[in-house]
Amino acid sequence: MTQPATPAQQDAPPPTAKTAPDTGGRRPLGLRADVRNLSLLGVLAVLILVGGITKPDQFLAISNLQLVLTQASVIGVVTVGMTFVIISGGIDLSVGAIVALASVWATTLATQEYGFAGILFTAVIVGVACGLVNGVLIAYGRMVPFIATLAMLASARGLALQITDGNTQIVTVNSVLDLGVKDAYVLGIPPLVIVFAAVTVVGWLVLNRTTFGRRSVAVGGNAEAARLAGIDVRRQRLYLYLLSGLCCGIAAFMLIVLAGSGQNTNGNLYELDAIAAAIIGGTLLSGGRGTIVGSVLGVLVFTTITNIFALNNLETAVQQIAKGAIIVAAVLVQHRTLRGGDA
Repeated sequence: MTQPATPAQQDAPPPTAKTAPDTGGRRPLGLRADVRNLSLLGVLAVLILVGGITKPDQFLAISNLQLVLTQASVIGVVTVGMTFVIISGGIDLSVGAIVALASVWATTLATQEYGFAGILFTAVIVGVACGLVNGVLIAYGRMVPFIATLAMLASARGLALQITDGNTQIVTVNSVLDLGVKDAYVLGIPPLVIVFAAVTVVGWLVLNRTTFGRRSVAVGGNAEAARLAGIDVRRQRLYLYLLSGLCCGIAAFMLIVLAGSGQNTNGNLYELDAIAAAIIGGTLLSGGRGTIVGSVLGVLVFTTITNIFALNNLETAVQQIAKGAIIVAAVLVQHRTLRGGDA
């Protein structure tokens, strides 16, 4: 016969229930993110010091600092969208080609007849449409993100080349061109930098303060667990690629303002720069973790390196080698951090 349980046994927790040790919730992850961001700030400070020592008159000039921030703005907007995609466990190799396609489609003579609004609207719509195609193929067509976005890369580049026939399309709409002149600066800040800052703030709020952001992290951490928790994983992935396409469309318009033209070569290697910036900013390629602030710092680090190398007349090959070394170092740090967290 089974003996009746004593009061002490009745109050005890079930045998399978184990009390998790108090690890402080998310503090270890937050602490690592803070340390990484502080490290990136330190790297950025060192780069500024190097630039100030090697080319003090040129690098520290207000005009050059404005140039660095402006150049960082375009790829920075793309990186914000890329960060969301990677956090969800995906990848987007087509962002540079989408920027090119959106920029040339928005600068055709037919589009320019509609002025500022026509160019902006076209750039954004083309970007969102490409993101929609990526999202449908990946979320509902069950294609691997690498393959789907690689196909979009080839298709968008080819369509951009067909539209331009290899020629540069000059922008003649003054209201667009005026955004790139110094008279349009607000307190010495270029309008493109303000747009970048706005996208960054919105991206941070969406990732950290909304259900959409929490769902993105959940899908990247464990898609099956997210599905069992009631998250529509396919729809979430579709939304994320739409977001990436939207960022590409905004970046395409910014590039039009910056260059005053549309070319099929626009956005060249943007996908690699955006992925690299997100990685060194702490976003895991496997998904489930990442920060907008870290990605933005990664963009600033890469842009500052490029500017310093250009001012010192160093070859482009040396720049690429330096970027590659930084990426490798960042990935090694990620692996070391993960091992330390699991220990």
